[in-house]
Amino acid sequence: MFSEKHGNILHGILLIALFSCAAFYLADTQPARSLSFSPLILGILLGMLYANSLRNHLPETWVPGILFCSKQLLRAGIVLYGFRLTFQSVAAIGAPAIGIDAAVVAGTLLLGVLLGRALKMDRDLALLTSTGSAICGAAAVLGAEPVVKAAPHKTAVAVSTVVIFGTVSMFLYPALWRAGILGLTPEQMGLYTGATLHEVAHVVGAGNAMGAEIADGAVIVKMIRVMMLAPVLLVMSLLLARRTKGGAGRAKVTIPWFAFGFLAVIGFNSLDLLPEAAVAGINSFDTFLLTMAMTALGAETSIEKFKRAGAKSFLLAGLLYLWLLGGGYLLSRWIL
Repeated sequence: MFSEKHGNILHGILLIALFSCAAFYLADTQPARSLSFSPLILGILLGMLYANSLRNHLPETWVPGILFCSKQLLRAGIVLYGFRLTFQSVAAIGAPAIGIDAAVVAGTLLLGVLLGRALKMDRDLALLTSTGSAICGAAAVLGAEPVVKAAPHKTAVAVSTVVIFGTVSMFLYPALWRAGILGLTPEQMGLYTGATLHEVAHVVGAGNAMGAEIADGAVIVKMIRVMMLAPVLLVMSLLLARRTKGGAGRAKVTIPWFAFGFLAVIGFNSLDLLPEAAVAGINSFDTFLLTMAMTALGAETSIEKFKRAGAKSFLLAGLLYLWLLGGGYLLSRWIL
């Protein structure tokens, strides 16, 4: 039973790896290069194509392998992404990043709660959707779930909405950047991307499509934002506990430990101990891991998830998305 289970997981991983190889091949074609489509973006497109076509014709036992790629491989890819950065680069953007991240997280959570009440939404669903939009998408929703103690279907709906709008942003931001509509410098665009896109994977995908100068800053800003999940969940736990008699209901806080691994790798890379060839090899391997994660994320984005989101939750996520687009843009211009 043990070997059969792991064999099924391996099938799912190999499937995603195959799609990822195809994404790398397509990214090297002239049409993809002219559109600045990186393997990461092509990977999520292939994954979405699979989710809405072949997915129902393949064994469900392969799903754990796909989920492994979208979760564990993503975290491993983000940790290794630290080899592209140094603390010197973090220091150069650190203060503005903390400022805009704090404003975006606090503003999104407050606005989400108020809009949820105005729309007469379920409190738990509104809080989960707001947390996902404010911090790091599906990871934040899953982190908030044990604190909010929401029903599983509410968590699924919240995850669906943030994945939908995060995926839209991953294509919209590079398009706006290439068209010159935003009028931002590369440094401002990195700040804007990292502070407003939902998922870490979306930030990596969009940043990669706009170039290393933007991608590096965007990931730093995003990871600082991810680090804010822990204090947000602590405060949320305390506030929700007050609504329960005797203070009961305080849940265990989920901390994104991969964010600390990312910082540790940056610290190691800052010491300049590895030769450039070794770092280049690690970065190439990391790009493939991230492509697999993006492909797996696409493979979990079906039309059914769009339908499952519901009108009110979709409207709330859409309004928060408009705030992230507009408010984040103004903050990026103002802070830098």
